Amino acid sequence: MLTNTFCHVPGIGIREEQRLWSSGVQSWEMVGQTGAKLLPRIKASALAQAIEESFHRLEANDPNYFSNLLSPSQHWRLFPDFRHRLAYLDIETTGLAYQDEITTIAIYDGRSIRHYLNGVNLEEFKRDIMDYSMIVTYNGKCFDAPFIERFFRIRLDHAHIDLRYILKDLGYTGGLKACERRLGIDRSELEDVDGYFAVLLWQDYQKNKNAKSLETLLAYNIEDVLNLETLLVKAYNMNLKETPFSQSRRLELPRRPAPPFEADRKTIQRIRREHPWMSRARRY
Repeated sequence: MLTNTFCHVPGIGIREEQRLWSSGVQSWEMVGQTGAKLLPRIKASALAQAIEESFHRLEANDPNYFSNLLSPSQHWRLFPDFRHRLAYLDIETTGLAYQDEITTIAIYDGRSIRHYLNGVNLEEFKRDIMDYSMIVTYNGKCFDAPFIERFFRIRLDHAHIDLRYILKDLGYTGGLKACERRLGIDRSELEDVDGYFAVLLWQDYQKNKNAKSLETLLAYNIEDVLNLETLLVKAYNMNLKETPFSQSRRLELPRRPAPPFEADRKTIQRIRREHPWMSRARRY
């Protein structure tokens, strides 16, 4: 879809992009053939130069160039061309106002799952995340990314697809779990677990050394990143419906790998009984 995109070019918005498509200019390759006939001479020249640069940046595997030029709601266009270099990312924290720390991190690249645990291998994340040039999150621009940068004292220079903006543009608002439910994604044993409950799981693990609490927390964290891929593919296909490429560029829903951890229903029920006042508010 990226090579069919023109709204990243300065001076060309969504409407003018649609006019180019309907006039027959539906890809970068076609700009030199017919683009000059459809635009004023100065703008046609600028478009040709921008597309030449776009070809160069795509060949150089530079998603940041395009993410900086596109609005966050249009970052879905980056997905197929950089799918091989991205990581779905989610963190969990202690939830403490003044001493908040990362407890677990999960990343998934469409092939393999990696997980990181406070006190065990959390520092390895700083090295491993550099294997990717793009990250995908839900609300990560406001939460996960700045938290990671502050906690590790590093800079995440990755291109960043934040699904919150893409889904909001499609009419899906609220937290990640609410969007999943509306789009038909079932969490099964983890249906009633949210970000606040993840804090309680960590506290139970720290206090009681309950391995089932840790496994449930890791299962929840990993479920987030696995579902991010499904959500992104669904959002990508929904956006395609508004373009001439709804069939030719459509993607199949991904096959989920078997998660390495399972949620323990008895542990979830016990912690819920111990906290009868606990709200069921969803974290973004």
